[in-house]
Amino acid sequence: MQGSTCTLRIEGGRGTVDVESALQKLNSLSPRSKSGFKDSATTASASSSSARLVSLDVFRGLTVALMILVDDAGGIIPAINHSPWNGLTLADFVMPFFLFMVGVSLGLTYKNMSSRVAASKKAICRAVKLLILGIFLQGGYFHSINNLTYGVDMLKIRWMGILQRIAAAYFVAAICEIWLRNDEKVNTCFSLLKKYQRHWVVMWFLTTLYLLLLYGVYVPDWEYQIPIETSSEAKIITVNCGVRGNTGPACNSVGMIDRTFLGIQHLYRKPVYARTKECSINTPDYGPLPPDAPSWCQAPFEPEGLLSTVMAIVSCLVGLQYGHSIVHFKDHKSRIVMWLVSSSGFIVFGFLCDIFGMHINKALYSFSYMCVTTGVAGILFAGIYLVDVYGFRLFAMMLEWMGMHALLIYILVACNILPLFLQGFYWKEPHNNIFKLIGIGKETK
Repeated sequence: MQGSTCTLRIEGGRGTVDVESALQKLNSLSPRSKSGFKDSATTASASSSSARLVSLDVFRGLTVALMILVDDAGGIIPAINHSPWNGLTLADFVMPFFLFMVGVSLGLTYKNMSSRVAASKKAICRAVKLLILGIFLQGGYFHSINNLTYGVDMLKIRWMGILQRIAAAYFVAAICEIWLRNDEKVNTCFSLLKKYQRHWVVMWFLTTLYLLLLYGVYVPDWEYQIPIETSSEAKIITVNCGVRGNTGPACNSVGMIDRTFLGIQHLYRKPVYARTKECSINTPDYGPLPPDAPSWCQAPFEPEGLLSTVMAIVSCLVGLQYGHSIVHFKDHKSRIVMWLVSSSGFIVFGFLCDIFGMHINKALYSFSYMCVTTGVAGILFAGIYLVDVYGFRLFAMMLEWMGMHALLIYILVACNILPLFLQGFYWKEPHNNIFKLIGIGKETK
């Protein structure tokens, strides 16, 4: 998406920046080598037939394909849909993968800068564009294919969403990359850590802030309303909490912060915990409430909320460090070994946290969830990087194309823009459209 003063290229999805133009400046970036790891230092200096990092596009395309799969098949196969609360499923990897790739892209983009101020202005512009686009696409303006009403009530618009979270992560990571690095020369892993030590300070600060708020904030009793079909008045339901440090669906500080600062009427109205066994007789799918369902089952909850986005930013900052290894280390083997070792450490530490009570939870974007998903992203990226090492581009052309057009695919498919466009052509009655003809959706009268 281009404008007169800044350019936005989405490299992360469902992030950001024009990796291609940045990589064209990195004449020292190692190319794909059919000779594998042999003499990789020599091949790295001989660069420029193909400056674009194909493996990043392939990884992005694979994640887009995964996003489409879980969106379309998640309702049919609930086991691959998002975990109802604690736990990890296939769908839970999509968001961290995109955030990880945004970070990797930023590590390549800002290798050389003519002006930090100009780069900061462009980063702000891109982030604002992403934010506005996210609100437009996920704020409620566009409806499902079975809902032929139009527009959104501003009193109920959803402020947070996937692109809004990516915008926040991109902005923080970009500012860190632009301003928080020193002139240390990198020739070892230790010197790499030293050069970007202030990035790690930011990650430590955000993680500490998240944990303090998650486990230290007192959550009082709260209320929400649900409409009554036979009455114009809404039913008021009270949720009893009065606790601190709870990470269950009803009384966690993540939800309380969103209700306080965003307003409960602006939160996502189909929460993932409605698929838990406490709230659905068809668990892990959505279904009717059990007779003894708790009071919170129908309450709104924002899966891309304010506090959970703090930890999501850390995922992006970790991906940024993986991008640094591409910039500063020219040997393919060194890069892959570094990625595998660090990624394995993240996974082991994340599962240890889960064992000792800090559960893996996508809705809360828990610390253990960040560690495990980031580690898996690092290992997967190391495997896909072989596309650049051995030149396997032909076998991944479709995924590469999808990765290069991730934002367009997300808008058309994941946000239902293409179905809604096609639905606009009907005969006689709005519900007589192409979807009824091919058997998708049901009639809306």
